[in-house]
Amino acid sequence: MRRSAMGFGFILLAGALAMSQDLPQDRRDLHNDRQDLRQDRVDRNQDRRDLNRDRADRNADQRDINHDRRDLNKDRVDLRRDVKNGDYADARKDRTDVRHDQRDLNRDRADRNSDQRDINRDKRDLHKDNRDIRADKRDIRHDRRDIHRDKMGK
Repeated sequence: MRRSAMGFGFILLAGALAMSQDLPQDRRDLHNDRQDLRQDRVDRNQDRRDLNRDRADRNADQRDINHDRRDLNKDRVDLRRDVKNGDYADARKDRTDVRHDQRDLNRDRADRNSDQRDINRDKRDLHKDNRDIRADKRDIRHDRRDIHRDKMGK
């Protein structure tokens, strides 16, 4: 009976030593998870700022597109009037203006589309950052529970 009691005591002592050796590792894990959480929050905030900037750029490009459409329509009206009146020199200038306005309009559309792609990428990054934050919080919760269990000897 003594042997079994001593054996049982040794098992408890060995278990306590193993748990006490696990405690520093759990604390390191907790520290690392908190650092990851802070970095993920920084990344999320940067992505939010990028998203807002891209939206502002896209909206500015849309305003430019609207302005270019108005200019293009005015130049087309002038061109028709000049051709109708026989003023071919002025019509040549109006054709040049129409080409330049059309080129500017196409560039603004491409820029707007590029900004929209950036917005979509930033939304995706923001979603990933939020998912990482949730995972880090879950890891912190598990590490704290492990530390508590190690301290209690369970």
